[in-house]
Amino acid sequence: MTPHENITSASNPRVREASLLREADARRATGLTLVDGRRELSRAAAAGVAIVEVFLDAETLHSMARGTAAGGNRFPDPSPFTDPATEEALIHAWRADCALPSTRLTMLSRKAFEKLAFGSRNEGCVGVVRFAGQPLEHFTAAPDRPVLIVEGVEKPGNLGAIVRTADATGSGGVIVCDGRTDPANPAVIRASLGTVFSVPLAVATATQTIAWCKANNRRVVAAMPGGTRLWHEANVSEGVAILLGSEAHGITPLWEQAAADGTIRWESVRLPMAGAADSLNVSATAAVLAYEAMRQRI
Repeated sequence: MTPHENITSASNPRVREASLLREADARRATGLTLVDGRRELSRAAAAGVAIVEVFLDAETLHSMARGTAAGGNRFPDPSPFTDPATEEALIHAWRADCALPSTRLTMLSRKAFEKLAFGSRNEGCVGVVRFAGQPLEHFTAAPDRPVLIVEGVEKPGNLGAIVRTADATGSGGVIVCDGRTDPANPAVIRASLGTVFSVPLAVATATQTIAWCKANNRRVVAAMPGGTRLWHEANVSEGVAILLGSEAHGITPLWEQAAADGTIRWESVRLPMAGAADSLNVSATAAVLAYEAMRQRI
């Protein structure tokens, strides 16, 4: 039998402690975070992220076992019968796919699992992993690939989508500059589809990021509503850092000051807006520019 524990109470201390990891203070204090979903957990495992514990929803597992026993259906058979051998095989499959030999495997009742899971998105598993944004000194990006710099990003969904775009376009990585959300936020991990574990990623201040651009000879191309060139007129294929500001505040003056005193090379680009809105969502802008960089490379 695959060794695992069973917890039925939603007030169990382990469940309570794990649920607190949805808060930034708990993540900072422990260096741990939550990962929702089997695909995201499997990508964490593939990237070598330390997976401390995986909580499985016992009811979901029982339903899968009933469906498999009834002929491999995705949805459970109405019969209450659960084949123990089938359920054991499913537990082995979960462990092989999204855990490590040292990972603690814990079965939760539906009530306990709902305390831990993200909203109504119950995929049957939530993992506790050791993961946090890395400092800039540990950031390495291929010099021939663009790096996305996101300054002041506030919404976890936007940051996750930008990381996912960086993965899709083969970008060199993402620098979260003076971010108001952290890459270890479970919502960022979810929105990135787990690519946050494999895309080179760093967290830094604007001053540190400007110094990094200078040291690495990265020309900065900033997306701004009043940019001097259209997005496709700039060379964004290599040796470049694509800078995106927050939707609320845009790009801070530090960047143009650094350009004015010769610290960095800088140009600004714009995306034309034909409707009532004066700017795109930051993740949409990142996608346009990242794919333009990909188009210029190939």
